[in-house]
Amino acid sequence: MAAAAELLAVLLMLKLLLAAGPAAAAKMKVVEEPNSFGLNNPFLPPSNRLQPKAAPAPPSGPEHLLRLAGKCFDYVESMYKYEFCPFHNVTQHEQTFRWNAYSGILGIWQEWEIENNTFAGMWMRDGDSCEAKSRQTKVLLVCGRSNKLAHVTEPSTCVYSLTFETPLVCHPHSLLVYPTLPEALRRKWDEAAQAHYDKLITEQGYNKRLREIFEEARFLKLTREPKTPKEKEHLPRPTFESVEKCNQEYQQLSQDLQKLTALLTQHGIAYEAVLAGNRDDKHSTTALGTEKPTLGTGSKADRHLHGDTGVWNGSR
Repeated sequence: MAAAAELLAVLLMLKLLLAAGPAAAAKMKVVEEPNSFGLNNPFLPPSNRLQPKAAPAPPSGPEHLLRLAGKCFDYVESMYKYEFCPFHNVTQHEQTFRWNAYSGILGIWQEWEIENNTFAGMWMRDGDSCEAKSRQTKVLLVCGRSNKLAHVTEPSTCVYSLTFETPLVCHPHSLLVYPTLPEALRRKWDEAAQAHYDKLITEQGYNKRLREIFEEARFLKLTREPKTPKEKEHLPRPTFESVEKCNQEYQQLSQDLQKLTALLTQHGIAYEAVLAGNRDDKHSTTALGTEKPTLGTGSKADRHLHGDTGVWNGSR
C-alpha cells in the first residue's frame, strides 16, 4: 500500500514537470565543484594548483644520469597515479571523479644519499605538509632494461619509497662517487684517505672530511652556509679568566704540538712550522727524507676506485 502511494507521488510530480514545459527545466541548475586532479589543470585558479614549498636543488651526481633531467615517469597503483621527475619532484594524483580528489607533492629534489662511497638513492624532501612534518620520498635506482617507475611504497607515515629502473646504473661503477668528483676534490679525498691510513685523523674525522667534500660537490645539502670574509673577521676570540689559566692552555697546546710533530717525524711526512717570534709570517719547511708509502701507488690494475668492491674485473 505504501509502495503504491510513493509510485503515485512520483507520477504526479512528473506530470507537473511536463505540464510546466521547457521554462521550468531551464531553471534547474547542476552544481559541480572543480576537480584538483592534474599538476597543470587549466580550469583551476593558480591558488588551487600544486604549490611547491621550495625550488629543487641543481642537478648533480653522475653525468650519465643528468640526461634524465627534464623527463617524467608515471606509475599507477590502485586509484593513485605517481609521477617521478628526476632532479625535480615526485607527485601523487588520485584518479577518481570525486570533486576533491587529492593531488599533491611528495617531495622536491634536494640531495643524494651516499653509503659506502656510492650513490645509494635520491632524496626528495619538503613535500606537502603532513600533520607536523613535510612529506618526503627516497628514490632507489636499480638496473633495468628501460627507464620506468617500478614500485611505490609508504614504509612510514608520509615517507615514501620509489624504485626506478634504468639501464644507466647497470654498470658496476655507474654509481661510484669518486669518479664523479672534479680533480681538485679527488685530491682532497686522497689526502684525507692518506691521513686516515697514517692514523693522523680518526674515523669520525675522516667521515667529516668526506661530507665536506660531498657538500662542496653539491651532492649533499649544505649543513650550514659558508661564512663570508666579514663574518670570519668578527669571530669571537678566546678569552681567559686569568693569566694562570692562559698559561695552562698554552702549555697544553705546546704538548699537543710536540706530539703531532713527533708523529709527523715518525711517519716521514714533511710539514711547515711557523717560527716563534717571526713577525713577517715566514714559514720554515721541514722536509724529511724518509716517506711512508702512500695510498694509490702502483699500477691502475692494482687499484680500485673508492667504493668499488673489486668484484668486477673488466671482463664483462
